[in-house]
Amino acid sequence: MKTAILSSLLVLSAAASSVAIAHQQGEIIVRGGATTVAPDESTSTIIAGGEDLGVGLSIESNTQLGLNIAYFVTDNLNIELLAATPFKHDVDFGVTDPLGTGNKLGEVTHLPPTLTLNYYFNDASSVLQPYVGAGVNYTFIYDEEFTGANREAGLSDLSLDNSVGLSAQLGMDVMLDNNWHVNTSVRWIDIDTEASFNVGEARGAVNSIEIDPWVYTLAVGYTF
Repeated sequence: MKTAILSSLLVLSAAASSVAIAHQQGEIIVRGGATTVAPDESTSTIIAGGEDLGVGLSIESNTQLGLNIAYFVTDNLNIELLAATPFKHDVDFGVTDPLGTGNKLGEVTHLPPTLTLNYYFNDASSVLQPYVGAGVNYTFIYDEEFTGANREAGLSDLSLDNSVGLSAQLGMDVMLDNNWHVNTSVRWIDIDTEASFNVGEARGAVNSIEIDPWVYTLAVGYTF
């Protein structure tokens, strides 16, 4: 009996020591994977040469390499910086081909670095590590350009303002061992901007563009 009890204790001890220890204070995690930005846009109508075209904009989704790094302030709190390779979005007219130049209006490129404070619900012995976070985003918008057909129609000098807004996210780390984990997350980011451009010698504008994307990430992470 004593031998059996001793054997059981040894087995339990070995099992406990093999449990993956999740994130702890002072650790740094680095993640890389696929990130999709899916705009949930709402825009005002296009003003061209003083005329309201009665048409808004539609912005397509794009997937790029997503990167983030996080530092654990405590066992349950980390500060995370989201980065990525630049996202390039097709910008379309809200209805089919109002100018006779094709439905695609142009393209814009942006980078949306986002700083987030995350709270982890479970203790360090749990394999599943769900978390919730909130933070702030600064979106750099650049390389705005019309399609060739729209340039030939007299549109030029497209420009969109950069944006500052709030963000929120839900995520989950699934611990594979003490260092490696798989991560999935969904974010909502408040991105508001406006556009200006030339129509021949006149000016044009879209005075309100609420991009407000959902951002989906599937990544692999490593703990240092």
